[in-house]
Amino acid sequence: MFVDLKYLKVNLPEDILKLKCSGNFKGAHKLIDMRLKKQIPAAMRKRLELEKEILRTIKGEYPYSFDQALKKMQDNIRDFTREELVQYQEDSRADWILVDGNVHFNDSFYGSLIKTNPDLEARLINKEDSDDKRGKFLDENVKSTKENGSSSYFIHLKASLKLKDETVRKGEKVKVHLPLPINCQQSDIKIIKTIPEAKYIADEDYPSRTACFETVPEDNQEFSVEYSYKNYLKYNDPDPLKVSEKQPAFDTEEFEPHIMFTPYIRELAEEIIGDEKNSLIKARKIYDYITQNVKYSYMRAYSTIINIPEYAALNLKGDCGVQALLFITLCRCAGIPARWQSGLAVTQYHVGPHDWAQFYIEPYGWMFADLSFGGSAYRSGNTERWNFYFGNLDPFRMVANSEIQHEFDPPKKYWRHDPYDNQVGECEYQDREIRREEFEVNFQLIEMKKL
Repeated sequence: MFVDLKYLKVNLPEDILKLKCSGNFKGAHKLIDMRLKKQIPAAMRKRLELEKEILRTIKGEYPYSFDQALKKMQDNIRDFTREELVQYQEDSRADWILVDGNVHFNDSFYGSLIKTNPDLEARLINKEDSDDKRGKFLDENVKSTKENGSSSYFIHLKASLKLKDETVRKGEKVKVHLPLPINCQQSDIKIIKTIPEAKYIADEDYPSRTACFETVPEDNQEFSVEYSYKNYLKYNDPDPLKVSEKQPAFDTEEFEPHIMFTPYIRELAEEIIGDEKNSLIKARKIYDYITQNVKYSYMRAYSTIINIPEYAALNLKGDCGVQALLFITLCRCAGIPARWQSGLAVTQYHVGPHDWAQFYIEPYGWMFADLSFGGSAYRSGNTERWNFYFGNLDPFRMVANSEIQHEFDPPKKYWRHDPYDNQVGECEYQDREIRREEFEVNFQLIEMKKL
């Protein structure tokens, strides 16, 4: 079922919005169905169809009642109090909504608080040191890349997807898409194995590349892709004095529904940039504003957010993709070409989804900006790493997407759990989508070596 995402820019009718904001999702759904039976403008019809998908998702994103959230914190944090949770709720560091009039916290509220509050991390009952090790590993790469002028790694990965037992419908065909590396800073890409055999593998240059499976699985079969590639990145140290006065205009347009130059985005861009004319300095001002002011926060499903960059600008919080989209939108609003990249962050300490941005400055060409990695470095006082992630990227990535909101090849029939990005995969039966909570994914780093 194709639903045009650009209609998210249409406002909801007041009565539906009131019910949604109070957490009466059933009532909001009822009013939507009532309106859809009437003669209404086509734009409103499309907006309400989108809202039905959002309502189906959003309640499941906030499973913790206040008491359940408090128990989770007290089970893991020494001497954690009710007053602390209230404080985190009130200053919006713990993401919450109303569900049937009661406060409910996001599924990832706990991880977000631990990641962004050193005082809580220090009080963990069971503390892991993997983040410290990964930080040192990244610092070593920053130093090496600057000294050698480049960095290159060989990476061999396996990604797998498996339906949860309660989701399996025996004897029925399932369609699965799993992300694959694309041709960019990555080269020598080899698809080593797919299990079962993939029906179709998209071209290396496809902006959201996948291996597509269509089969009746045996029992509860695991779908997997195994691949290797080389990742090469040169070190960029751009000089504002060498920036050309004439800059290109590609990748500076709006792209509905998120990359939109709303009045607030325009005002914010003007405030950040001021009278500056140099494109490189303008981009750096935007990078500095986001990394210094937008707090890192795990997010609910992107499909439930009406305007992602404006969400970040208004709330001054967001995860890697939210911050990257704000950077892209502000850059484009300022006339600086900017675009999306995403896939996986890959080290021996962790493999998981990650998003970042690219921006173009003549005569240097395309460069990188990793807002969340840069922001993390800034908060920890690591100025060298903070500066590095403006213009540069580490090679510990698997890039699967070079554009946001791009259709698969072959396309999905039903609603995607993430209609903007693809890092963990998507699947569906012949009569409905399979939602994110209905399947599990796993990433295995088989080999990584410096070249």
